[in-house]
Amino acid sequence: MLVARRGDRLTALADRLAAEHGTATLSLPLDVRDRDAVADVLGTLPDPWRDVDVLVNAAGLAAGLAAFQDADPDDWDRMLDTNVRGVLSVTRALLPRMLERGTGHVINVGSLAGRAAYPGGAVYAASKAALDRITSGLRMDVLGTGVRVSTVDPGLVETEFSVVRFAGDRARADGVYAGMTPLTAADVADVVRFVADRPPHVVVADVLLLPADQAASGIVHREG
Repeated sequence: MLVARRGDRLTALADRLAAEHGTATLSLPLDVRDRDAVADVLGTLPDPWRDVDVLVNAAGLAAGLAAFQDADPDDWDRMLDTNVRGVLSVTRALLPRMLERGTGHVINVGSLAGRAAYPGGAVYAASKAALDRITSGLRMDVLGTGVRVSTVDPGLVETEFSVVRFAGDRARADGVYAGMTPLTAADVADVVRFVADRPPHVVVADVLLLPADQAASGIVHREG
């Protein structure tokens, strides 16, 4: 089941999955910031899609890299609505069925930023720190129900993340990864799959995933 804002991207991905793997998909164009739409769409899933085995909360973004005192509050809202409230809404919509069935797995894609802030990243880091606390608290709340809860926290990953952060400035975005080898989306997906594939009695609660060229937020080895 594929859920994202851009229907054209969903269609392209569904077509690729069908062509390469014969995978059946259900594509749901949806903005996770819209709580009512999330409840409506995910609360009325058709069979056989109602029983979700694994939920991967991967929607997230950073907006801007200005110092706190110079940042646009609209950017704050966008990050908090997506990175925090979006996860709450989607998880709340799907968790009851998991609890009824006594099985399921919620995997949240966090960030190294949730463990340590950096200049210009106060609110983004706060949103990911909130996700970390939501993850650990949810794990406590569902203890004994058969539902597992995990988080995967990547460091630098070269996706559209920086393009979005810098409002389409690709040259500036490319500079984030200059002189080093970042993670790829496939690297993160591989770890998410590993976490999901553990036997029912095993919970990989927390994974920190870094490129070899990164030791911490802002501590990166670059050539040249």
